[in-house]
Amino acid sequence: MTVSSTSDIEITLWHTWALTVTHKACEYTERKFNAEKTGGDPVIPSPNLDTDLVMACDQLVDHLIKAYKNPIQMQIDVARYSKVISPKDTGHNEEREEKLLERCPPGHEGTKLVEIPATILDASGAIIAWYILDTLTDATQKEIWAASDLLAPILEKSVKLDGNWRTNQEWFKPSSENDVPTPRCINLSPAWFQQGHENQSDPEVSASLKAASSEKTLKVIVRPAAIATAALRVMHPEQYWAGL
Repeated sequence: MTVSSTSDIEITLWHTWALTVTHKACEYTERKFNAEKTGGDPVIPSPNLDTDLVMACDQLVDHLIKAYKNPIQMQIDVARYSKVISPKDTGHNEEREEKLLERCPPGHEGTKLVEIPATILDASGAIIAWYILDTLTDATQKEIWAASDLLAPILEKSVKLDGNWRTNQEWFKPSSENDVPTPRCINLSPAWFQQGHENQSDPEVSASLKAASSEKTLKVIVRPAAIATAALRVMHPEQYWAGL
């Protein structure tokens, strides 16, 4: 299957790839979102999508539309703010943060409780955040919990007393009997950049993804991953196409 992005770059996806199903789900989600936004004709899903995935996409679109039709505008210029900050701004320098806040105030006073889907707009009308609560179907949530259970053994071994900035035990709260899964940090990447390994020129599968349960985990998260990617297709299409 050959697909094209908004930049007219053609990408070939084999029909046997799981990515192909994800792409079809994303395509269906985007088309259905645009149709409901503009009052267009009903969109028929691909026969390659299973019923649960179609239902999950439909629920996602329903919440995306509700959010799109409930904009909350703030008097903050994100483009200007992005030019003021730098990669060196870590957020931990209180004096620096106060100066940034003074130069780029949030544009509102107090707090506002949002209990329904909404989009947050900056002063120019650009969407800077989507708030889509209760978007996942029960079936999708169960799959996420199932994947979390499979990851529990790897998570428990991931942190150390002398761990690095990602896996240091100080950054995680102590586990309790109600914690599912254990609060920890792992990296599941099919193309992990081997920083610090000069003899490794190409990305490799991350260590956590090489674990014995990784194949089962990947199979369980296929649908949740497709839903998250479908949301990205609508919210940030440029990033979606860059990810392919």
